[in-house]
Amino acid sequence: MSEVTISFNKTCGRIKPMHAVNNGPLKANPVEQTRGNFDDFKAAKIPYVRNHDASHCSAYGGEHTVDVHAIFPDFNKNPYEPDSYDFALTDEYLETIVEAGSKVYYRLGSKIEHWCKKYGTVVPPDFHKWAVVCEHIIRHYTDGWANGFHYDIEYWEIWNEPDGVKANGDQPNWSGTPLEFYELFTETAIHLKSRFPHLKIGGPAVSWAETPWLDGLLDYITKDGRHVPMDFLGFHVYSENPDIVGDRAEYIRKKLDSYGYTEAECHLNEFNYLLNFTTRYVESIEGIISIRGAAFTAAAMSIGQASPLDMLMYYDTRPSIFC
Repeated sequence: MSEVTISFNKTCGRIKPMHAVNNGPLKANPVEQTRGNFDDFKAAKIPYVRNHDASHCSAYGGEHTVDVHAIFPDFNKNPYEPDSYDFALTDEYLETIVEAGSKVYYRLGSKIEHWCKKYGTVVPPDFHKWAVVCEHIIRHYTDGWANGFHYDIEYWEIWNEPDGVKANGDQPNWSGTPLEFYELFTETAIHLKSRFPHLKIGGPAVSWAETPWLDGLLDYITKDGRHVPMDFLGFHVYSENPDIVGDRAEYIRKKLDSYGYTEAECHLNEFNYLLNFTTRYVESIEGIISIRGAAFTAAAMSIGQASPLDMLMYYDTRPSIFC
C-alpha cells in the first residue's frame, strides 16, 4: 500500500483544465435511431469542447455543421447579410454543448478531408472576405447577431493542421502552400482581434510541432518587427508514449517565448493513444478502449498538469469508432 502526503503550505500552481475534449455530447434520439452520451458527458463536467471534425458526425448535422464553408455555403454572397448564412444545425449542436455545462472552443475552418477532391480545405479566394465571414460567425454566437446567442465562447481557433501532409503527398487539411496559409492567418487574426479584443484569437493547431513549417509561420507573423495577434497555439500528439506530451509542451512553450509570444497559451488540443495510423491502426483502436488506453490517458493528463500546457483536449468524444 502506498501513502500519499499533502502539504497545504506549499503552492504548486493552478489546477489546469486537462480534461477538455473534442466534440460531444449527443442526445439519444430513438426516432432518429441515434444513441447518445449526454448524461455521462454532463456528469463528467467537461470544461471545454473543441468542435473540430464535428461535421464528420451525421447526428450533429454532418456537412451542414460548424465548418465555415458549411455556415457560409456560397462564397459569392454578401458576408454582411444574415441571409447568406446557414446557422441552423450548428445552433442546435452548440446549444447541446452549453446545456451540458461545457464551454465551446470554436475551430474556424474545415474538418479533415481524406478524399481525392477537397471542398472545405481549399484556399479561400479572398482572405479578407473569409475573415469577415468568421467575424460574423463570432457575432452570431457571442453578440446575438442574426437572431443568434450570447454564449461565453472565448477561444476562436484559425484552422486545423495546415501543416499536415500524408506520405503520398496529399494535404488533407490545407490545399495551399505554407505561405498562403501564413497570409490567411495574418489577415484573419488581425481582423478578428481588432473586432473582438476581449476574445482569444489563436491557432493554428499544428499536427507536428518540431518542423520548419511552424518556424515559417512564426517568422512570418513577426517579420519586420510586427507582432500578429496569437493568444494561443495548438498542437497535436498521437502516440503510445505519454512522455511526449510533456516534451512537446516544453518545446512549444520555448518556441513561443523565443518569438515574443510569452503570454500566448499552449494547447495540446488533440491527443490519444496510437501505435500508428496504418499497419497497427486496428490494434490502436482496440487499445484506446482498453486498460492500456485508460492508463495512457491518465498519464497524459498528469504529465500535462505538471507541464507548460494550459489546456489538454482528448480526441474524440463523439460516438464513433475512433475514439
